Amino acid sequence: MLQALFPKKPGTEPLAEAIRACRAHLLFAFGFSALVNVLYLAPTLYMMQVYDRVVPTGGIMTLLFVTVVVVFALGTLAALDHIRSRILVRAGLRLDRLLAGTVLNRVIGSRESGTKVAQAMRDFDTFRQGLSGQGALALCDLPWTPVYLLVCFMLHWTLGMLTLVGGILLFILAVLNERSSKPRIEAATQASAKAYMAQETIAGQSEVVRALGMRQAMITRQLKERDAAVTAQSEAQFIGGRYTGAIKFLRLVLQSLTLGAGAWLAVEGQISAGAIIAASVLLSRAVQPIEQVVGAWNGIVQARAAWANLTELFASTADQDRPRTLLPKPAGLLTLDGVGVRAPAREQPLLRHVSFTLQPGESLGIIGPSGAGKTTLARLIAGATEPDAGKVRLDQADYATWNPERLALHIGYLPQDSILFAGTIKENISRFEGMIDTPSEDVDARAIQAAKAAGCHEMILKLPQGYDTPLGPGGRGLSAGQSQRVALARALYRDPCLVVLDEPNSHLDAEGEVALASAIKALKTRGATVILIAHRTGVLQTVDKLLVLRDGSIEGLGPRDEIAARLQAGRQPAPRVVSSVN
Repeated sequence: MLQALFPKKPGTEPLAEAIRACRAHLLFAFGFSALVNVLYLAPTLYMMQVYDRVVPTGGIMTLLFVTVVVVFALGTLAALDHIRSRILVRAGLRLDRLLAGTVLNRVIGSRESGTKVAQAMRDFDTFRQGLSGQGALALCDLPWTPVYLLVCFMLHWTLGMLTLVGGILLFILAVLNERSSKPRIEAATQASAKAYMAQETIAGQSEVVRALGMRQAMITRQLKERDAAVTAQSEAQFIGGRYTGAIKFLRLVLQSLTLGAGAWLAVEGQISAGAIIAASVLLSRAVQPIEQVVGAWNGIVQARAAWANLTELFASTADQDRPRTLLPKPAGLLTLDGVGVRAPAREQPLLRHVSFTLQPGESLGIIGPSGAGKTTLARLIAGATEPDAGKVRLDQADYATWNPERLALHIGYLPQDSILFAGTIKENISRFEGMIDTPSEDVDARAIQAAKAAGCHEMILKLPQGYDTPLGPGGRGLSAGQSQRVALARALYRDPCLVVLDEPNSHLDAEGEVALASAIKALKTRGATVILIAHRTGVLQTVDKLLVLRDGSIEGLGPRDEIAARLQAGRQPAPRVVSSVN
């Protein structure tokens, strides 16, 4: 059955596997649903006994007996219904334990950007909640509608036909509701995701917003986006409410018609008096799951859309799970072969036909005007993004053949924005290695070693709690210069053979500049390959080679002094930042 529900197509395997792992919970939920729906027949049987046996005969003992039985049955029903709800909740919890880590891994490991990737965890939560919500309970009860229909036919074919026609009409309303609400719900979901992303961006840049006097402008913009999202949600709710009202009206009409038809049949002597009330109760119970499904339809549609989005995410990131041969520790030979990177919103590529080789222990300075592609090239070499053309190799092995986590152990990367995370300084330097069961003494020793290599050990010791000083999101609690030095220590953690430094001295004072120069010299001494991007050119005095990048292409590459002399002589358009290289 599960194979029929989850056909084999790209992206469904992780979701289907997680659902299969929860099949025991789901089977128990369906089993309890069977018992619950059988016990729902108790009030019907009770009414028939009261009107057909107790009232005509005045049998008080019979009344007492059937009353005790129905109370026990209804108590059991309530207990089973509660257990069923708990089982579905536990299924949602198990699904979270099984799949949340996988979703996070795929999101973090994805090279893509945009709403769908950022929305992945919200989609997963929506699907998980749909599995354990009212919609799931209604779907569990829906297969039992034919059983109640059959009982109505057993009472009288007229009552059965009336119930059947009513069920068909309710089903038609449910289909119309689905067709009308689906596009509106999808639009509401997209609008909400856009509004949330904008809200998170503004919150993360609140200091800049306040400093530049953009508070009211950003609030106005956010309110407009939120209004669009709320409007879309309201339209979806209006559509759903319209059909919910129509279904309630139809159900009440059917109940009234059933009572009328039952009374007529009783007058004609074709059914008993108890069957009149029983038929009304049965019809109500038969159509109740349909009404519940319609009421929970927004959640069901959202869960289905979330499933589709997650499937797309898993399909686009399937390569992450590909097994890779465990390669030996590299020496640091870096090769770029015809590398190109396209920009989605630009006709001109960010990088094109970039090729060069660096031997272990060599250092390269990358210079060029703003927008030349320097940071893109740094991210490419650091493994933070993938090329659209060409290959990036470490010790002749294509980056794509490496396990990403293992490759990252051999690469140190200091991005242009020295982003730190909420946690202690030690945790940030150690790349939170202590969270994956690495012995704490090893983490401590490596963190201190990296801090010493970056020249910030003494700076850290002067902080209130030293290496255990807690930082807020984004490294809050440190100055920009201190954050950059800690980020440099993080880049040097575990002695990587390849180190990529993008504007490493942009926030450093004189002391930090000296520490940075010493760190680069030490890297070269131990044979590490160093990539350096800097506008403040003092640090470029330490590199062996210079690469001039312009409009995404290499304009010059060679020994530092040779390239600097050519630029100084005006044989090539010299970027402003290179004038002090000599």
